[in-house]
Amino acid sequence: MSESNDAEIVDAEVVEEDASSRFSIGQIIPRIKALPTSALAVVVIMLIGSMGGAVLYADDVIEWVRGEPDYQLIDFNASEARNFAQTLVDMGHPEWAGRMSGTVEERTTAEWIKSNFSSMGIPSTIEEFDVPMFVIGEEPELSICTPGDIGETFPNLACSDADLNRDILEFDHRMDFVLQGYSGSAFIRYVDDIDLIDLGTGNESADWPSAASSVALIHQLPETESNTVLFERASNNDVAGLIIINERQNCDDLIDGDCVPYFKTVDISAISNIPIELGFIMVSKSVGQTIIDMVMNGDGQLQFMTDVENAGEATVYVTCGIIQGKSDSLVIIGAHHDTVYNGPGAVDDTSGTSTVLEMARQMALIESQLGKPAHTIYFCTWGGEEEGLFGSTQWVAKHNRNLYENLRIYINLDMNHVDAERNSGVTLFGNHATDVDMIRGITKVFKAQYPELADKYTIRINKLASTEMPYNSDHAPFVYNIDEQEADGIDYGRAVVCYGSGSQEYHTYLDGMDRFNEESLAVSGIIYGSLVRYLGWGSR
Repeated sequence: MSESNDAEIVDAEVVEEDASSRFSIGQIIPRIKALPTSALAVVVIMLIGSMGGAVLYADDVIEWVRGEPDYQLIDFNASEARNFAQTLVDMGHPEWAGRMSGTVEERTTAEWIKSNFSSMGIPSTIEEFDVPMFVIGEEPELSICTPGDIGETFPNLACSDADLNRDILEFDHRMDFVLQGYSGSAFIRYVDDIDLIDLGTGNESADWPSAASSVALIHQLPETESNTVLFERASNNDVAGLIIINERQNCDDLIDGDCVPYFKTVDISAISNIPIELGFIMVSKSVGQTIIDMVMNGDGQLQFMTDVENAGEATVYVTCGIIQGKSDSLVIIGAHHDTVYNGPGAVDDTSGTSTVLEMARQMALIESQLGKPAHTIYFCTWGGEEEGLFGSTQWVAKHNRNLYENLRIYINLDMNHVDAERNSGVTLFGNHATDVDMIRGITKVFKAQYPELADKYTIRINKLASTEMPYNSDHAPFVYNIDEQEADGIDYGRAVVCYGSGSQEYHTYLDGMDRFNEESLAVSGIIYGSLVRYLGWGSR
């Protein structure tokens, strides 16, 4: 997930549906013909009596006439999902462990996913998109030198190679500190004896000009603003380096008495000129305090090296398996296959990708038994999510016209995982009343057939207005970016999303398979998979 989902999804008022729920006569008639004879008379009366409303909101009318559907649940093999996840994690970088967008690991992942679709008998594609991307060169360094005898006698030689008995404390990249998205390249040596300026939370009233040509320290607390805001302020004030001390997230959850640093990116579209010589990292709470004690309040001297090309370009990949339906109407299930650079990404979002793969496997079996679905079904995995939703955004732009005319629903699975110990269930939400009502109905059947899973994992279901849908994962382009170029205003796309819980390892080096709970994937996998089954094959 590209941004932390700290904000809770709350129950929202059901609002009037927008134009994205509208159908043409040509789309409605085949669906009406499929209704029982007794229902046809009702539909005819409604069409004659209120032609406009019935046509505009035909989806709701038909569902109303049908009454409560007989939902059939799909199978879901949690062990298969875990196997998919383990293989994906094993494909990570030998040092970083992750599958960062634009790397050979991401490309290999996309190709492997495509081969899995093929083995399931599902035709598949890979599309490539060139997007802005930061590129990491040499391993970053962060360390503190305490001067030796020569340094104490000759301050200009402090911590130089001549200061033989100097003491150096080195911090571990990925464990103690993590690069932030679109960091520039910094070359700050011990001998520079650079000043460190504590700017508190770095808000607008902080004395940013005092940090010019220095390293600014920012304390990340609940009130601290986004990386994008802080990075722009640092750039505007000629700051040489920016260090955020994590004092807000995962504190005491992963390591007692500490807060583990994690990766966050910068919204480069909001910054006109990205600084190329501004190093930008996050450190753990304990490392931040050590820097304050040894450098700001002691004789220590900081060395801070980052080698990042932040105005580069990379190729990201989108893989889609496609079950061709009886119509061009589209049902799309998606998750992002890339991870942050600094961790395995078992939960974010290997969990979602492995769920998509298992759902695809089940749908292929259903197609072999029941034939073509009513809708064409896409199973897509996106690259470039962590740096700015690049893969899904570019794919939506490329296929915009088709999506505008034919998208029935997009289903997003991003961190749909529940930690076995920190279990607070899952949240399912969407921006269309009919879809949310279907999810409620399917969940009722799920609870009856899987009472132990339903008791173990709380299921919250919310209806949001389209404008309330968060812009923090790959559903966002499908909600906000699908419109007819000539149209005024916005036509919101239909989407449903699943968020899991308990994933404090989010965007850290600790997001590995040791805490992976494949059982929890069955909740969203079965419920959303059964939604796709119903849309595609009805109650058969």
